Amino acid sequence: MSLSLQAISKFSERAVHGIGKKLDICFKHFLFNRCTPGDDPQLSLGSSDCDKFSSWVFPLKVCAALCLSMEGYHIKCEKAPWKGSRRWLYFAMLSLMMGVLIFYSWSSLALSPSLGWRKDSLSSYSDGNKTTAVESISPHHLPSQFFVEYPHQYHFILDEPNRCQQESPFLVVIIPVAPQSREARDIIRSTWGRETQVFGQLVSYYFLLGKSRIGNDTEPLDEQILLESQKHHDVLQSNFLDSYRNLTIKTMVMLEWLSTHCLNTSYAMKIDSDTFLNVHNLVNMLLKAPHHDYMTGLVARGALVLRDPNSKWFLSSNAFPESSYPPYALGLGYVFSLDLPKRILEASRYVKAVYIEDVYVGLCMRHVGVPLTDPPHNGLFMTTINKPDVCYLASVIATLLQDSEQILEVWKVFKTQPRNDC
Repeated sequence: MSLSLQAISKFSERAVHGIGKKLDICFKHFLFNRCTPGDDPQLSLGSSDCDKFSSWVFPLKVCAALCLSMEGYHIKCEKAPWKGSRRWLYFAMLSLMMGVLIFYSWSSLALSPSLGWRKDSLSSYSDGNKTTAVESISPHHLPSQFFVEYPHQYHFILDEPNRCQQESPFLVVIIPVAPQSREARDIIRSTWGRETQVFGQLVSYYFLLGKSRIGNDTEPLDEQILLESQKHHDVLQSNFLDSYRNLTIKTMVMLEWLSTHCLNTSYAMKIDSDTFLNVHNLVNMLLKAPHHDYMTGLVARGALVLRDPNSKWFLSSNAFPESSYPPYALGLGYVFSLDLPKRILEASRYVKAVYIEDVYVGLCMRHVGVPLTDPPHNGLFMTTINKPDVCYLASVIATLLQDSEQILEVWKVFKTQPRNDC
């Protein structure tokens, strides 16, 4: 920004308004080594000029104060009867103040564009609360409670780094479960989690945990989980906080693990810990399924977005403006081919991570352009069970129960009751 001497001179008049004509002449003389005639015309600066020069006000006032302090020496424009050393001292002080003034103005101009860009970028982010987002979503600038911190670099505290690669199973079943739910894990290990060889295919099971703040008075929970892991070699624990709101993070961490640890595996299943699983029916279906671009389960199509703030799955119109969700597989249990985890993870860079886990996977699937596949027939994935009937249990792949303890009851019926009439 270039400023004419006249413009600066006129702005100085505004900056030191009220000091008086004598001070103004003195101020100009020291700054520019020039005098203003007695009949100096009054030039006015508009509001836009004042805005342009606003960053100069403070240094000008300081210079004016220095000049005022010299009033007692009777400075005149024509000649200044000062001693040389004193004159040079004041000249040095004013030169220093002018340097500060120039730096102050330059800094203001230099910083303004970056501050403006930051403001614009944040407002753009806030206005773009749609399903897909621009590149490099930052989870630290999420607009509300409807989104979770993903993508993010989580790491595993407990891992089985080589097991999946060494076993090369046909199917990997991952059960997300709370850290403190040891009983639920043991129930699954003693029921359908024992089915490891089905139709000549190897099936492996892993429990996925986050971190919990809950502990035991006598023994920390982390130590209990470590001992459990050393005993069963089926525990995966990551460093995110394990909570319902973080189920999306849990699922994405699962996909990260599968994409790097199970390179020779054909399929994976995510299933809740309070669900009965008929592993034989599952493997039988997968033996006839596509090996690529495949995801199936209880597929929801045209599901409406719940706008009731009291709903467990509430999403505001600002967070998700669409009235219905794209197709997605309900989180009780869904199966997918192992080419999908990397593609879903790639999509997560562009799709904002809503806290509803199964919906988010559906959003990522839409982003990569892979349609969900309905099961071969209805009734394979169920959300309710009227009674533990053996024929019903023999016909399903997965059915949601009241809790994990009910698995024991259902499993006993499934294994002991005859199926002659089914």
